[in-house]
Amino acid sequence: MSNDILVIAEHIGGVVAEISYEIVAKAKDTAAATGGRVVVALLGSDAAGLAGSFGSDATVYVDDPALAEFNPEACAKVIAALMEERTPRATLLGSTSVGMDLAAWLSVKTGQPCVAYVNDLAFENGAMLATSQIYGGKVMAEVVPQGDSVVMTVLAGVADAEAGRGSTAAEQIRLPVSLDGLKTRFVKLIAPEDGDIDITAQEKLVAVGRGIGGDDNIELAEELAEALGAKVAASRPVTDAGWLPKTRQVGKSGLAVKPKIYLMLGISGAPEHLEGMKDSEMIIAVNTDANAPIFDVAHYGSTCDLFDVAEAMLEKLE
Repeated sequence: MSNDILVIAEHIGGVVAEISYEIVAKAKDTAAATGGRVVVALLGSDAAGLAGSFGSDATVYVDDPALAEFNPEACAKVIAALMEERTPRATLLGSTSVGMDLAAWLSVKTGQPCVAYVNDLAFENGAMLATSQIYGGKVMAEVVPQGDSVVMTVLAGVADAEAGRGSTAAEQIRLPVSLDGLKTRFVKLIAPEDGDIDITAQEKLVAVGRGIGGDDNIELAEELAEALGAKVAASRPVTDAGWLPKTRQVGKSGLAVKPKIYLMLGISGAPEHLEGMKDSEMIIAVNTDANAPIFDVAHYGSTCDLFDVAEAMLEKLE
């Protein structure tokens, strides 16, 4: 077993996911304590240019037509083979739809423990120590994985993405396992339909969560947004309920936004939502639960009733 940390990079449409750079940055801090290297693995087809964008100690690139688009079966087989060859101390993936699709399979295939929702990683007294954010971020669990190696899915925001960027030359390696006879095939990528507004281009957003209570109360949020010169966005429970269209959804399964002001009404701050708005310049949270995880990241917060706050703000603005 080596002390290296293997980071599995994500990319789509010719763009590397920001979370991959963040994980590389975090892995560099941890590898310094293990005495190992940070090795990035990027899988794709005609994507060698992307593989050279990391500030890792080494980058390997696997090229095959079967890897042109994300195929969980193909990717998992290749990654498992790389893990067997290189025996890393830890294999890190993003806590994304892609990472979660692969991590459990890799854990079962390799027999390594899997730690999900990791928001901090360290190496202490010869052991990996992961802090896992569970129950929607309400509980932080410190985990010391058993065994010599571990698979982890890492939350967005663990480090500055810029610290993970660089120009390490990528080594294109042979396909480590046959991909003949795959039972899963990529058909097509279905992009979200265009919405009435592009929330990613807004400088001010009023985001509503489950705490808004129902679609009848969306009107209050819209009034407040109009008074602030903002637009209304939402967490997943709101769009799942049909109170707002999916194009207004912020988060891992929605859109990433970076407004100057992000006012949150009734949103607890689950990791999936934080992933989509963590880079907002000013985060203001209103939630009656004083222990809601959103208060760990908000610049300003209130535990007053969201309706009282919204109405008071409207009165002041008018």
